[in-house]
Amino acid sequence: MTGFIVTGTDTDVGKTVFAAGLAQAMRAAYWKPAQAGLEGETDSEAVARLAPDAQVLPEAYRLETPCSPHEAARVDGVSISESALALPHTDRPLVVEGAGGVMVPYREDLLAADLFATWNLPAILVARTRLGTISHSLLSVEALQTRRIKVAGIAFIGEAEPVAEGAIARIAKLPHLGRLPYLDPLDAKTLAHAFSAHIRMDLLS
Repeated sequence: MTGFIVTGTDTDVGKTVFAAGLAQAMRAAYWKPAQAGLEGETDSEAVARLAPDAQVLPEAYRLETPCSPHEAARVDGVSISESALALPHTDRPLVVEGAGGVMVPYREDLLAADLFATWNLPAILVARTRLGTISHSLLSVEALQTRRIKVAGIAFIGEAEPVAEGAIARIAKLPHLGRLPYLDPLDAKTLAHAFSAHIRMDLLS
């Protein structure tokens, strides 16, 4: 299977927007293994809206409580099975969006990075450009690489911070895939244009 895991340094860093742009650019299938929080637009619904040429696959778990998957499952009375988190079959490339950051627990004995290691897909790390991003990004890269997960590169979301972005890429020795600016309005057209203009898909081939 070909494709990428899209993970982040934290929650709300812009993973879903990046994953939607990537899925649209690749005409890929998109999969969010566990959605925690169902009020408002879910991540899968956002990707369906932002990436009309992508195939959105159903989540393995849809949890009501908006928190980490392990706690959402506990509150909702759901038992998360590792077998249910196996990659789905698809004839397209697959873009998988993790929940929260690299070390978020799906169960107390199953961290996101440990789950990623079972999938045999390269990861793309999505990072903020705000203060603190250097440490958060390098720690996330270390957690992935310690588990022998190939990191294909780092993509940034936000206002340009060339000093921090350059330092992260150099220290981590990873490709700088580009930076998506904040988009207003955020829709399929503006995202496709920004992704084409700012993200180096050639570095992922």
